[in-house]
Amino acid sequence: MKAMKRLPALEISGAPGTVDKEAVWKKYRRITLKLIEGGATITTMESCTAGQVASLITDTEGSSAVLQGAFVTYANQAKVRMGVPADTIDAFGVYSAETAAAMALACRDIYSADYGVGVTGTFGNVDPNNADSAPGEVYFAIDSAKGTEAWHCAVPPQPSRLAYKLYMADVIADRLLALL
Repeated sequence: MKAMKRLPALEISGAPGTVDKEAVWKKYRRITLKLIEGGATITTMESCTAGQVASLITDTEGSSAVLQGAFVTYANQAKVRMGVPADTIDAFGVYSAETAAAMALACRDIYSADYGVGVTGTFGNVDPNNADSAPGEVYFAIDSAKGTEAWHCAVPPQPSRLAYKLYMADVIADRLLALL
């Protein structure tokens, strides 16, 4: 895969404050059931969400028919090993729309899935390994036969790591539901 070109990220925001875990779970149940109904497949490559999106998909019975597999790629090297061009990370930073899009495309390609989701960002603290780290700044992308779309979300402070992950999973769920 060659390096990505500049990709505009649409600004998006989630609910103010924290999100309700049960409400997020219900959204992912709808997503999984829609994928099953449509005979479509999905995969994820997640960094800051650490597999939370994939985990929520698997909370619905029958999800093995749609989730092809998933990657948690915290380190830059892991992203590159899974197909994200090092040139993309070098040119745009690991926390960018371009890297999120490359993640979505790479995991979709690896698993031949209908939808690929890529998520990269920083939650509550600065990442000492990446100069482009900005707490609360997250990029995600969804790749499908319709093309690739990328978003930027400024995440408000959350009370825990799980709350950050659920917040972003909720924002991503809304985009997935709109796409399906």
